[in-house]
Amino acid sequence: MFNERKAAQIAAWFLRQEAGRMPHLKLIKLMYLADRQAMAEHGYPITGDQVVAMPQGPVLSMTLNHINGDVESGEDGWEAWVSDRENHEVMLRDRGSTQAELDELSPADIDILQAIWKRFGKMTKWEIRDYTHDNCPEWEDPQGSSKPIPYERIFEALGRNWEEGARLAERIREQQHIDRLFASLA
Repeated sequence: MFNERKAAQIAAWFLRQEAGRMPHLKLIKLMYLADRQAMAEHGYPITGDQVVAMPQGPVLSMTLNHINGDVESGEDGWEAWVSDRENHEVMLRDRGSTQAELDELSPADIDILQAIWKRFGKMTKWEIRDYTHDNCPEWEDPQGSSKPIPYERIFEALGRNWEEGARLAERIREQQHIDRLFASLA
């Protein structure tokens, strides 16, 4: 299930790498690539967000909604960490200035974020967008619209066979169901 606070902390981590400000397109691509890498290494995305194909490439749906200000943020959620989008950029709020504040991120998560930053951090928003178009075969141009990208398709693009990809995708859906059940009890 989508973890808003964790997604906000991932965004804060990336924003810290670029002096607290970056184009929102670059941020959403870095976050997608981190989720994709976590799926490759651990069989599960970091954010739990729904992946969709949009004209600019694959994106994390709820994360993009938060960047765009289209959904209300929880008390310690997105808006506590990341500013509203302005002039196609987002900025780090006062929070997230120390590693200790990023309490949702495990050491394995941080390792993935560091690897993604090392590989893609110097790219411009257009270079990273083009990279996802050319190197993420799970994305197909939705012709001006958007459409979900199933986890099975991502696992297939990562080189898993159909059976293993289906099993891993089902495991993600089962965990999301359990997370929803626990969230409803809170």
